Order: sequence, then structure tokens, then C-alpha cells
Amino acid sequence: MRSLVAGDPGIPDVRGPIGYLWWVARGQTRLILIGIGFAVVWWLGQALVPAALGLAIDALIAKDGDALIWWSGAVLGLGVVQAAAGASRHRMAVYNWLSAAYRTVQVTTRQATRLGATLPKRLSTGEVVSVGNSDIEHIGSSMDILLRGVGAVVAIAAVTVIMISSSPLLGIVVLVGVPMVTAAVGPLLRPLHRRQLRQRDLQGELATRAADIVGGLRVLRGIGGEQVFAARYREESQRVRHAGVRVASVDSMLAGAEILLPGVLIACVTWLAARFALDGRVSAGQLVAFYGYAVFLIAPIRTLTEAADKITKGHVAARRVCHILSIEPEVQDAPGLRETLREDPSARHAPSDGVLVDERSGVAVRPGRLTALAAAAPEDAIAIADRLGRYAPGEVTLDGTPLADLQVAWVRGHILVADNEAKLFAGRLRDELDITGSATDEDVRQALYSACAEDILAALPEGLDAQVAESGREFSGGQRQRLRLARALLADPEILILVEPTSAVDAHTEARIAERLGKARAERTTLVCTTSPLVLDRADLVLFVEDGEVRAEGTHQGLHATSSGYRSSVTREED
Repeated sequence: MRSLVAGDPGIPDVRGPIGYLWWVARGQTRLILIGIGFAVVWWLGQALVPAALGLAIDALIAKDGDALIWWSGAVLGLGVVQAAAGASRHRMAVYNWLSAAYRTVQVTTRQATRLGATLPKRLSTGEVVSVGNSDIEHIGSSMDILLRGVGAVVAIAAVTVIMISSSPLLGIVVLVGVPMVTAAVGPLLRPLHRRQLRQRDLQGELATRAADIVGGLRVLRGIGGEQVFAARYREESQRVRHAGVRVASVDSMLAGAEILLPGVLIACVTWLAARFALDGRVSAGQLVAFYGYAVFLIAPIRTLTEAADKITKGHVAARRVCHILSIEPEVQDAPGLRETLREDPSARHAPSDGVLVDERSGVAVRPGRLTALAAAAPEDAIAIADRLGRYAPGEVTLDGTPLADLQVAWVRGHILVADNEAKLFAGRLRDELDITGSATDEDVRQALYSACAEDILAALPEGLDAQVAESGREFSGGQRQRLRLARALLADPEILILVEPTSAVDAHTEARIAERLGKARAERTTLVCTTSPLVLDRADLVLFVEDGEVRAEGTHQGLHATSSGYRSSVTREED
């Protein structure tokens, strides 16, 4: 069985939707051509049946037994060809659909990983969800319809040639009528796609609203706002429903036109063929054949209309995918760094045991020590952590080397920022904690012990093999926080930056974490952003930040006795 996921999807063309669709098609050219071949054979098998049937009828009228047997066998043979080619065409169509959809999933997932913290700042949750819900389907359908669309064109051309050879006038009617019928449904496509785009945008907004409500459900219940937000969701869902009805109204008109207009063409062709049969210009078999051609033409004409619809939808979906793929991370490698690395590969590295300094605030994280950062304003601590981890631009140096001069990938591999926004993913608990897959069971248990999360493991019947639900929703807020801390400790980076790692746990658990954290990170560089006295008292050095700058540093006891600002921040935490 073929693998539907490419190892490396390649670099997509994001200059425009046409370029992206062409890039997708080029990635599966061989499969598309094979599918088109099967589709052409399948369509021609159907197109030639009326001709063979008409010749069989003429042989019957002429009482030519051999010819009758021959053409009857031809009809049977064409049926067998249709069955075999149709099954193969459908198989290739599904494979092309899945291949295009999965390739789009791969490049968008890779882009989401590359953007990191930039993604939620630039796109809403609903926008990203809509790509997975509808856009990949439209892109896959635009590849799928190519097979039947090309085959339909070939079939219409073949029927036109056959009819012209039998009756030029009838052939000309078909040759002129088919493009007219196809073009007649065009005016319905624009309002349909406009309404579909509106519905898709509303669905994205509704998905964002749902994600916000689910994420803040506990808070909403606590402040009595659950009903208010439920009413807002109900109102927005009704707007989505009304938008869907508007789409369906145009879609139904389009479906009716796809039946009515080809039916008019069939009636005209059949009427002309009947007149010619009465005049003796065509035989009875040819009359039946012309009627068969006219009926057959409904399918390829509808396929061409469907192709116009699906390719247009694919174009709209590709535009949105290109928008996501064209977003650049807020922090990326400096211009010319690649050329510098070619000349001096060591330029990507810096001593990871050096001092990490944020020039704007004056925060200096010294190697091999547990440093605590207490900020009068929590947002200052978050901003400093983002700069130190190079998630936000800033003048930060590591052992004197600016982080901006180092590869982002190298920085990510040596400096880990763990905050409370980090997610727990679905899967085995072991895999969730050991992201590299290299830790032993003892390593995992030691990390859980250091994070005071051993009770969570003990409560799970399957232990480390227990399945974690999406976002770890079966765990409480404090349990999720401790599991995130265990995951960060198990990663064991050279420099670990923790942002409020104990804000959701009780005082007794917090005291144990403060005691065990220092031992777990012995001789490793660690910065903890917190105002918890229990954690601050265990730190080797405490930095007090006010108005975005370091105002004092020392031990917790020393700062508590000498700095009123520090004492006020810590006392507020105690209260």
C-alpha cells in the first residue's frame, strides 16, 4: 500500500493561490496523469456505448446476425472496460485527494511549528481550525476533479467528432451548445462562492468563541458569566446557520441549472435527430445513438460545471493557506547568517555555560546557579523571559555573544522557557513527559518526584502508559502545572527559565517543589520568575525588577529586610 504522507513535502509556492495549487499538482504529477488516463478510458467507454448500440440496432434491422453478435459483444466489452477503468479512476481520485490534503496539512503544521508564539498573535484559533476543517477538503477536491474534468473534455470531443461524422448539423449543435450550457451556470458561481466565504469566516469566528469559552469555563462559572457567553455563542451560531441557508439557496439553484440546461440541449438534439430520421437522413440506429449521446452528455457537462465550482473553491482555500504560509516569525535568523555559517560553522554556537544577560532590564542569569526573578508587575517578568528565550526581540547576550547572531534552532535547543501557556497533548503520559524519547522510566519518575507529581502517577491505573486527553483536561490546574514542570525538568536544558511554576499549587506542595527544584537543577543554570516567598527563599540569588529594570539583588531574607518595594511584592503574594 502506498504511503499517503510524504517524508518531506518540499517548499510550497506561496506567491499566490494558483502557484500553490500548481505546486501541489506538481508534487503528484505522476498520480494525476495515471488518474487522468483511467478517467479518459472510463469516459470513452461510456461515450462509445451509444455508437455500438446504434450499430447493433441497424444490424438487427438489416438481419445481419454476425454484425449483431459483434456489436452486442462490443457493448458488453465496453461495459467491462467501464467497470475496470471506473474502479481504478475512483481509487486514483481518492488517492490524489488525500495526497493533496495531507501535503497541505504537512506544510501548515510545519509552518505552525515554525511560527511558534507568533501564530496566536497573528491568527485566531478559528482561522487555523477552518483550514483543517474545510480548506484542505477544497484543495483535495480541486486535485480530484482534474481527473474527471479532463476525461469529460475528451469524452465531449469524441462524441462531437462522432456526431459530426454522422450529421454535421447535429455535431455543430453539440459543439456550440456544450460551451453555452457550461457558461450559463457561471453567473451562479460568484454569489455562491461569496456566500461560502462568508459562512467560512463566521464558522472560524464561532470556533474561536467556542475555544475561548471552553478554555475559560471555570472562570466564567466562578464569576457567573457562563449564561452570558452561552447566549453570545447561541447568537453567533444562528448567524452561521443563516449563512448556511443562504449558501444552500444558491447551491440548489446551481444544482437545478445543472439539470435544466443540459436537458434543454438534449431535447434539441433529440428533436433534430428525430426529424432527420423521418427524412431518412439518418438510420434508426443512428437516431438511438444520437439520443444516447444527448443523454450521455449530461454527465460530462455537469462534471465541467462541478470542476469550475471545485477549482474556484480550491483557489479560495489556497489563498487562505498562502496567507498562513507567508507569515514570518517575529524572531528569526538574522539576514546573512546562513552565508556566515557556511564560512564559519562555529558562528551558530556560543558557550552555554556563560552568563545570559538582558541588557534592557539588567537581568543576568549566572551559570550553575538557581536565580529567582521577582517582578513588581508580572508582565515585566514575562517580557524578560520572552527576551531571554528569544521569543521577543531584545538586546540579550550569552557569554557576550548576542542571541540575535545565533541560529534560532540552536537557541531553542539550549534555552528552554516553560510557562503556564504550555499545552499538554493527547497521547501516552510517558510520551508527553519524555519529548525526546530517550529517558528511562527512572528518569521520568525522578522528574515527577522533583515536580511533586508522583501522586498523579500513582492515581493512574496504567501508570506511565496511561492515555492523556487533549490539553490534559482530566487533570486539575495544579496537576497540569506540575506535569508541565516535570516535562521541563526531564528535558534537562543547559538553561531553564520557569515562569510562575507553582502559582496553581497549595503552599505545602509549593514548599516541597521549592526544596526539590534546587536539587534537580544542581550545577545547572536556572531562572525562576516568581514572587512566592517559599521559592525565593531557596534561590541562590534573587533579582528584584521594578518598572522593567533590576532595582536590587541579593538573598530573599536580605531583600526582604532592605527593599520596601520587594517586601511589598512578596507580602502581596503571601496575602
